[in-house]
Amino acid sequence: MEGSSSKHTLNKPIFYLLSTLVLLIIRVFINAVLPLMDKTEARYAEIARIMSETNNWITLQIDYNIPFWAKPPLSTWLSAFSINLFGVTEFAVRLPSLIFAILIIFMIGKYSKQQGLPFFLPAFILLTIPEFLLHAGVVSTDMSLCFCVVLTMLSFWESSKTEKRTVWNYLFFVGLGLGLLAKGPIIIILTLPPLCLWLLFFKDHIKVIRKMPWLIGTLIVIIISIPWYYFAEKASPGFWDYFIVGEHFKRFLDSSWSGDKYGFPKSQPIGMIWVFLILFTLPWMILVIKKIWTARLNLKTNKWLLFLMLWLLWTPIFFTISKSLIHPYIMPVMIPLALLIVFWWSSITLQKTYLITSLIIPIIAVIFFTVSLQNKSLEFYSKTDKYLLNDKADDSIPVYHLHKKSYSSRFYSNGKIKLMTSNQFNEALQTRTPFLLIISHRDTLSLKKEQKTKLKKIQSNKYKSIYSYQ
Repeated sequence: MEGSSSKHTLNKPIFYLLSTLVLLIIRVFINAVLPLMDKTEARYAEIARIMSETNNWITLQIDYNIPFWAKPPLSTWLSAFSINLFGVTEFAVRLPSLIFAILIIFMIGKYSKQQGLPFFLPAFILLTIPEFLLHAGVVSTDMSLCFCVVLTMLSFWESSKTEKRTVWNYLFFVGLGLGLLAKGPIIIILTLPPLCLWLLFFKDHIKVIRKMPWLIGTLIVIIISIPWYYFAEKASPGFWDYFIVGEHFKRFLDSSWSGDKYGFPKSQPIGMIWVFLILFTLPWMILVIKKIWTARLNLKTNKWLLFLMLWLLWTPIFFTISKSLIHPYIMPVMIPLALLIVFWWSSITLQKTYLITSLIIPIIAVIFFTVSLQNKSLEFYSKTDKYLLNDKADDSIPVYHLHKKSYSSRFYSNGKIKLMTSNQFNEALQTRTPFLLIISHRDTLSLKKEQKTKLKKIQSNKYKSIYSYQ
């Protein structure tokens, strides 16, 4: 009786609604307080800041007048627009990822209701998946791509359920068009193959292909995405070759691709994508693996189950042979993972155990973050220049970064920080003009004694110090 009562309590809608709200509030708080970290997140934030400042909505810029060819503009557009509304803050640049996460939550809730389960059950599951919770507050292209994949896949599924043409038939193409603006042709690679495989298993759904508005749909994709690609190449010749050929073929096939302008070689062992998938989805992935093994002989008997299975497995299968990858590549399959758990939820005997276990990582994250704020260890260990720049006393004194400007220093100085070379540093020390200088600890070791004596340390963290010269 006690176990039955506990299970009944856990399936009450209010539990999942309140849990979802609490997890979102925590994510909002962290989004607003956590500084932007170098290099990746601060880089995308700075690109958005420059777009907002220069009002150049065609060419993404990694620095003033230096184009950024690695990604399309959707997430940058939204972050830049958010900056226009809320100012140059962490919350503003992270807001689009949070909104995409919330939209996804509301898109998939109905599939839980259809099974007589709470609407916010899949939301709770998603927000306790470490990968999804992390990217609900990260400035990147991954959450926007995830949203586009979800829109494309679920639009196709809804289109398959009726012989009539509905709005879902057109939203399928909207998803593809937006996906081309979110991260490029990868949207096609991640969605069409699993859909084609699903149609091969259920040939009666070939009629879905026939009723899709291919002509109008193609026009929708073209109208949404192609104009930007055209103007981007016109404004910055060479973009097509770098982005289409380099980012989508050379990066995938060659982990040591020497043409990468913005990152660094990411050589992972073959099959590492599966390790990422398991580690960043604990504990839920353990449940899914068990259920898949149990249901392996009956996968073809349920169309929804096979649809989710193909969606979940295709992305890691595709990236299995690639060595050049990072864990955010698994983001598009967080949704089928959550929906599979919802599909099997009523048959799970250890619901309470999984619910409690899934909250461990968010709780640890909150405790760690709170303690870090209290003892200021966040300021010391964070790989960001925010706190160094916060401690400068006089805004009229110019600020420099020795050898190489970081993205966070650019963002938090509103682009005012300047680069100082070794020769310029020596010349500056011979003048009486005051300045502030950020120096990495590695570069500090190479300074001469007479140079150090002319500088006064203002603040330090684990990676850098900021000095004043009067």
